[in-house]
Amino acid sequence: MSTPLRLAEQTTPRPVDRRWLALAIIAIAQLMIALDATIVSIALPWAQRDLGASDAQRQWVITAYTLAFAGLLLVGGRIADTFGRKRTFVVGLAGFALASAVGGSAGTFGVLLAARAAQGAFAAMLAPTALSLLAITFTQPRDRARAFAVYGAIAGSGAALGLLLGGVLTQYVGWRWCLYVNVPIAVGAAIGGWRVLNGDQGGHRQRVDLPGVVFVTGGLVALVYACTEAVWSGWRSGTAIGFLVVSAVLLFAFVLREARTSAPLLPLQIVLDRNRGGAYLAVAFAIAGMFGAFLFLTYYLQVVLRYSPLQAGLAFLPLTLASQAGSWGIASVLMPRVPARWIMAPGALTAAAGMLILTQIQVQSGYLTHVLPAEILLGVGIACVMAPAFNVGTRGVDPRQAGVAAATINAATQIGASLGTALLNAIAASATAAYLAELRPSAGVLNLALVHGYAVATAWAAGVLVLGSIVTVLLINADPPAPHAAQRPAS
Repeated sequence: MSTPLRLAEQTTPRPVDRRWLALAIIAIAQLMIALDATIVSIALPWAQRDLGASDAQRQWVITAYTLAFAGLLLVGGRIADTFGRKRTFVVGLAGFALASAVGGSAGTFGVLLAARAAQGAFAAMLAPTALSLLAITFTQPRDRARAFAVYGAIAGSGAALGLLLGGVLTQYVGWRWCLYVNVPIAVGAAIGGWRVLNGDQGGHRQRVDLPGVVFVTGGLVALVYACTEAVWSGWRSGTAIGFLVVSAVLLFAFVLREARTSAPLLPLQIVLDRNRGGAYLAVAFAIAGMFGAFLFLTYYLQVVLRYSPLQAGLAFLPLTLASQAGSWGIASVLMPRVPARWIMAPGALTAAAGMLILTQIQVQSGYLTHVLPAEILLGVGIACVMAPAFNVGTRGVDPRQAGVAAATINAATQIGASLGTALLNAIAASATAAYLAELRPSAGVLNLALVHGYAVATAWAAGVLVLGSIVTVLLINADPPAPHAAQRPAS
């Protein structure tokens, strides 16, 4: 017979696990950041025409965002650790919304560039804060695997989804909505985050290493700018070489500074741990290869196959779906049971197989025969790299340094994207020029040369992914976490 107490226990609803509400809010914020890396790309020709920008100026709409984002990531991670993750998260979202509104309403090209730089700066606060909130909220192996599968799926497919959304918005409501769309997303996530997140509201007050901030910000900005310049002018450009030298000097000075100061911006033990360091390298290699594919497929679909912006965006949808399937169907299931390297290394090889398919594309190749199978392999493979890498890259870190660890893996992502795009674009351009040098120029020959360049560059991208697989096996030796070894969840 049931007692009144037992009846009360049976009828009283269980409290909602706020961790999963927190995950939804963090995922929305991360998706917004991932989308903005590419959503404006398809809208560039229309923005350039409306605001009267030149061909040389238009690249700065992308570059302003990436420079601010990459350069301020470590600073953003330290802000989160110092002033509190919840507070930093909400301020970052509010700032991102304001910058997006200003950019969408820009009447001049200069205002648009300033707004994009502000977006990048607030994204540098948001990205490490979101990942560190995830790391301290989910500590049980099974729940952590699911949470990082969501995050990894977004990181691996957000750029492709940005191309799709950018094509839809540009074609049907105008390029300005590629910026306006962030406003309701950011405001909603900020309200939800303020109500749901815990995240060390008080933070851990500590002295900020100002020389370290100057060195690492300047070094990362110089590196990303050198890569951007190389995309347009080649690696022999004096500007690109000069900024590479400046970057090397500043980053070397940053390492020396961090080894000697009592309050480092980036404690070196975070990077020198073989598992975390291996995760950062694996992410950089994976993103380098994937962004190369984005670059070439975007041009192939629109220039060679004559797809409209919407059609090009839709053509990337299978990659997004494959990434979701890889994260949920493979990575989240295996992460609590299998060492991370045996998920990540096969994932990188699977993505490399997708790249090898792209080496076979021709001017007359069909989407279904080459592009679609390559996208499926890329999506599944990259997802199997990203989710475990984010997990390993933030595991075993002092909670007071979770923001910096998260910022480091985000910085690896940005460096991989910048270097991969620049290197592979230079390879493609060189192969195209060599092909044209042997033939008489014409419209048909130009397309043949472009496709030849894409095929050569994707072969190199496949090599980059194979190298990432080798690095993963050699460096990462972490076992799956013991089922009962985790700490009590933080939220």
